[in-house]
Amino acid sequence: MSRSGEWETVAIGVKRKIHPPGKQLMLMEVEFEKGGVGDIHSHPHEQYTYCLAGKFEFTLGENTHILNQGETLYIPGNVAHGVVALESGVLLDTFSPLREDLL
Repeated sequence: MSRSGEWETVAIGVKRKIHPPGKQLMLMEVEFEKGGVGDIHSHPHEQYTYCLAGKFEFTLGENTHILNQGETLYIPGNVAHGVVALESGVLLDTFSPLREDLL
């Protein structure tokens, strides 16, 4: 588990920093090298992902979405999703309610 405010390597070419959470909302910054992968997973939390930099290919359920700098993607709770960095870049993820599994 990550300690709030500290960078943590989570996979080859992927690291994250969890910002101090609120009562029902949390923010996580995820930095990817080109080719970095966020494995397919799901959780009951709603998620918004904002692309701060780079280009990403998201799998969301049965669909694929390309996310470029300045774009957002909404991920409903309990929907399987994953990501591949097509370029090096940074995502800003917000979750509600809190992802206690990450805190």
